[in-house]
Amino acid sequence: MNLLDAGYAAAGAATGLLVGLTGVGGGALMTPILLFLGVPAAVAVATDLWFAALTKLAAIASHRRHTVIDWPVVQRLWLGSVPVALAVALLASLGARIGKVAWLSQAVGVMVCVAALGLLFGPVVLRRLQATAADAAPPRAQAALTVAAGALIGGAVALTSVGAGTLGSVLLLALYPRRLSTHRLVMADLVHATGLAAVAGLTYAASSLVDWHMLGWLLAGSLPAAVLGSHLAGRLPARRLQLSLAAVLSLIGGKSVLG
Repeated sequence: MNLLDAGYAAAGAATGLLVGLTGVGGGALMTPILLFLGVPAAVAVATDLWFAALTKLAAIASHRRHTVIDWPVVQRLWLGSVPVALAVALLASLGARIGKVAWLSQAVGVMVCVAALGLLFGPVVLRRLQATAADAAPPRAQAALTVAAGALIGGAVALTSVGAGTLGSVLLLALYPRRLSTHRLVMADLVHATGLAAVAGLTYAASSLVDWHMLGWLLAGSLPAAVLGSHLAGRLPARRLQLSLAAVLSLIGGKSVLG
């Protein structure tokens, strides 16, 4: 193991622990770290998608024993996110073959800032919506809006690998303030994000953009940490962790956008 590989493993462990604890923040933290380590933007996005899918799968395995998956909500999200993610990932892969996607780092920065805002204001949105008598929209409109939300998440994740957790959580909070408890929200978000990242990751892998060596070291750190975080969830002050993460992401995202 050289110093760079050790750095990948440490970054994976920190990110995996966060995913296990809160279900969010994986791509928003990992992709900027990879960019900071000098990984080309397209390779960072493609590799992080695989990292996110496998890390969140480990978190799901631990959370699954305590939480029921709301499959109708997940399926609505996939109906919107998967087709859009396939299209965006294919276009991004072709663009990476032709030349460097110069604006990709800035796009990642924008999504990281969005993720930070989601962490800051998501719980406030939930409290306000829970004060209403029912969910935010009638059932038919709710289903259509969930598909639209999935499409938005799918495009953002396929392009930047950021947003499946934080953006997904905020949108689900807005659409299902009463139907989804905190644990059911985390589980629905994790299951949707895992499938979405896997689909987009497969498309990028076909274009040889995934760095498998780097991915191995990231997973060596993240998988045990994700399981540990899942077991610790509920015992640690997750809200304080989210606020701390939001502050860090704001700085990282601002730096990426401004260069």
